[in-house]
Amino acid sequence: MSADTPLLLRAARGEKVERPPVWMMRQAGRYMKVYRDLREKYPSFRERSENADIAIEISLQPWRAFQPDGVIMFSDILTPLPGIGIDFDIIESQGPVFKTPIRTQDQIDKLTTFDPEKSLPFIKTILQTLKSEINNQSTLLGFVGAPWTLAAYSIEGKGSKNYSIIKSMAFNEPEMLHGYLSKIADAIAIYVKYQIDCGAQIVQLFDSWAGYLSPQDYATFALPYQQQIVRQVKETHPDTPLILYISGSAGILEKMGESGVDIVSVDWTVDMADARRRLGKDMKVQGNIDPGILFGSHDLIRDRIIDTVKKAGDWGHILNLGHGVLVGTPEDNVRYFFETCKQAKQLVASS
Repeated sequence: MSADTPLLLRAARGEKVERPPVWMMRQAGRYMKVYRDLREKYPSFRERSENADIAIEISLQPWRAFQPDGVIMFSDILTPLPGIGIDFDIIESQGPVFKTPIRTQDQIDKLTTFDPEKSLPFIKTILQTLKSEINNQSTLLGFVGAPWTLAAYSIEGKGSKNYSIIKSMAFNEPEMLHGYLSKIADAIAIYVKYQIDCGAQIVQLFDSWAGYLSPQDYATFALPYQQQIVRQVKETHPDTPLILYISGSAGILEKMGESGVDIVSVDWTVDMADARRRLGKDMKVQGNIDPGILFGSHDLIRDRIIDTVKKAGDWGHILNLGHGVLVGTPEDNVRYFFETCKQAKQLVASS
């Protein structure tokens, strides 16, 4: 591999590296003052994520501030849905809202074939510009939503606490739901490949709501469609590492490893040593520090980083939080987190 290949990409491909690379989920966003100032000027989330110039600026804010080993495109997991005929809005204090939730076979039959070049022209501009800006000093990450989570949003019509509408469809009209999930999987596979072609070096799949499924239902309604995406992407882009993240995944961790991804992102409800044991020695891992730790003292942050690195071992580990940075997190603690993670190997050796 080329000497200028960035650290995170080398670790994601299974190389032994000089230290664990580090980035944070939601590292661009509401905890940063520069982001909040920009949000005042551009109050619409979709404008911020779909206007290339704004999205590029937001993506680069944490890169300039903290020099993480990964720069992730500022976007949303729902961004591709209008490209298959499902429109939505994002209300700042409420989240995504779908005026016409997907509830019938007729709606599913009318969904269009996904063409990201046509429906998401800003994605290429965002990724190509970010690739040029960071110039291999960091790894460029793309991301997508996974089928179960995208289906849940679009069927429920908004965020949910119990997912009763999609679960009712799953248990009463499973064939209709399976058809819908497969259509979404095909579209997302196209989207992943498009992001890679536009410059993404790693792509993370977020199946945020799959952790609310029983293991049995995860194996039926989520896992096969994660596998469908991975299979299609690997046919044409075998060397691009894929990461899978699910919140609340303790009960389905082993099944996540069956998805075909290269790296499983572990949340903080599982001890990292236990996650390593359960996933097996060949699976690379990401995570898994509780985002709430960043409200604690510098000593606590350092100790948790050391503990996680010790338990993850010296191969195939990307340091990250077990979920996104929380609103209100002190920026100085984020800075300290990144600085300390970059010294983790020395700190572990001396601890």
